[in-house]
Formats: sequence, C-alpha cells, structure tokens
Amino acid sequence: MKFLKILSIFILALCVNSCSVYNFTGAKPIDAKTFQVNYFQNNAELIEPGIERKFTIKLQEIIQNQTNLNLTNSNGDLLYEGEIVEYRTTPMQATAAQTAAQSRLTISVMVRFNNKNKEADNFEKRFSFYRDYEGSTLPTGSVLNDYIDEIFERITQDVFNESLAKW
Repeated sequence: MKFLKILSIFILALCVNSCSVYNFTGAKPIDAKTFQVNYFQNNAELIEPGIERKFTIKLQEIIQNQTNLNLTNSNGDLLYEGEIVEYRTTPMQATAAQTAAQSRLTISVMVRFNNKNKEADNFEKRFSFYRDYEGSTLPTGSVLNDYIDEIFERITQDVFNESLAKW
C-alpha cells in the first residue's frame, strides 16, 4: 500500500513537471521575457485604411495570448517589424457574360523577426493569405472587416508558428 502511494506521488510529480516542457500553443521554451511589435506600415499599391493598425494589434494579441512574454515599446528581447506589401482583389472565375463569378482578396505582409538572445532564429519572410468571395459584389463594411480579420488571423498564426512555435 505504501508503495502505491509513493508510486502515485511520483507519477503526479512527473505529470506536473512535464507541463513546463510542453504547452498547448506549441511554443517552445524561449530565452526571452519581452517582445516588441513595431507599427506595420501599409505599403501596398491599393490602400485599405486602418488595416496596418489592425494587423499590428492582432500580432500583439496572439503573442500575448499564447505566451507569457510581456509587451514592451522598446528594447524587447523579440522584435517584430515589417510592412503590408500587398492588398489586392483579383477575379478568379469568369461567367459567360465575362464578369467575375468568384473573386479573391489577398493580403501579404513582410515580417522581420529579431531575437536578441538567439540570432539564429532571425528571419525576414513574406506571409500571405486570401479569402474568396462571390464575384458579383465587392465586400464593404462589416463583411470586408470580417474578411480582413479572417486573413489576419491566419497570417498572425503563421508568424507566431514561424517565430516561436518553430512548426
């Protein structure tokens, strides 16, 4: 009976200890305490007002929600910076009347990531995603905002995976 108690305590201790090695977001343990996200300028040829602010905030939020790093305005251990380089709508399928049956909204962001403590992790990479929609209408208002949110959710998750999760 005493052996079972000791074995149970040992197994419990092992389980609790293993939580420090793995977390549910997939982020690997990193030698950093702070991160900084500089404002992402909108350098796309076609400008949609406000998306640069929205992207910057979404990137800050995903890192805060999926890690225990603290956001800082300067001298962060991890630095994210870059610009929105593409915002475009393109027809994907045509109808017999030569109008667009389906269109695609594509947004691309160039991201530069710097890790002060481990320079081997640094990268500069373009991240892109799209949302298809019916070509007979141009998305505006809340529909357009929903499409942009969907695209930015995917791009920020890809940036997080590339920089911290190493997937």
